[in-house]
Amino acid sequence: MTDYREADLSRLKTVPIAQRPNKVDASLLAHPPGGDPSFTAFWDSLPDILAAKDLRAVVRQVASAAGRRGVVAMLGGHVIKVGLGPLLRELIHRGVITHLALNGSAAIHDFELAAYGGTSEDVAAGLADGTFGMAEETGREMNAAIGDGARAGMGMGEALVTYLARRPQLAAREVSVLVAAGEWAVPVTVHATLGADIIHQHPAADGAALGTTSHRDFKRLAASLPTLHDGGVVLNLGSAVVMPEVFLKALTVARNLGGGKPTGFTACDCDMQRHYRPRVNVVERPTLAGGRGIQLTGHHEILIPLLAWAVLRALDAR
Repeated sequence: MTDYREADLSRLKTVPIAQRPNKVDASLLAHPPGGDPSFTAFWDSLPDILAAKDLRAVVRQVASAAGRRGVVAMLGGHVIKVGLGPLLRELIHRGVITHLALNGSAAIHDFELAAYGGTSEDVAAGLADGTFGMAEETGREMNAAIGDGARAGMGMGEALVTYLARRPQLAAREVSVLVAAGEWAVPVTVHATLGADIIHQHPAADGAALGTTSHRDFKRLAASLPTLHDGGVVLNLGSAVVMPEVFLKALTVARNLGGGKPTGFTACDCDMQRHYRPRVNVVERPTLAGGRGIQLTGHHEILIPLLAWAVLRALDAR
């Protein structure tokens, strides 16, 4: 028979709870709103723990940077198609966002909403018969805008903004971040991955124009990043691959040309799940020389409105 040994718990040394450091006390806990149903009451009721504490820190940094330092917002397509354009427009209008960087799908969703009033097709249904991504007007108009922009020395973002500003009719001007960037003179760049976007499969697609305008936008993003130094914020909103990779390269260009700057900024990734590239290329590596990296995880359509509303509340309280 095996001889099992047991630890003698009677010999354990305990300590008084008064001498134990605690991470949580009553001052940090959530509380019900009582008779006040306002957003301010809700915001103040959040516990000052973990992600809620981190969210508060990001809001403070964004509000502090507004009008003083750069706030670069990098967007994935899902952020636009779940309806967050109007909130981002307000942050542009209020002078919070100083540079808007979109991946290709974000630009397409925003362009379609502005021009035609709708976006986000049924991919599975269209893939079955080969009609996915084959919208004639989207491919024709966006490629025409990009081609015109390439010939005029524009970046892709500037080209799309210019095209929408000149288009005789827009179905939903009031929801477009591209239109907002043009109206309030905020630099907007679009960072394409050739073959990844539906406009690349259109007969009017011009690889040279796509490459020229997107590469110019890479250089423009790199030129914007010095505004992050010592207090700025970069927000990666819903891009798991493209924008984290582009940001890392643009940052090293900026530091190469700027003597190691920018440093001392806040880098925040907001997405539905935690991915390797945003964590490493946005949150961790860029802040090793100073600053702070934060990951906030949650559904875009809930998390980003919380962030936007809280920033606007902080601005109103100034």
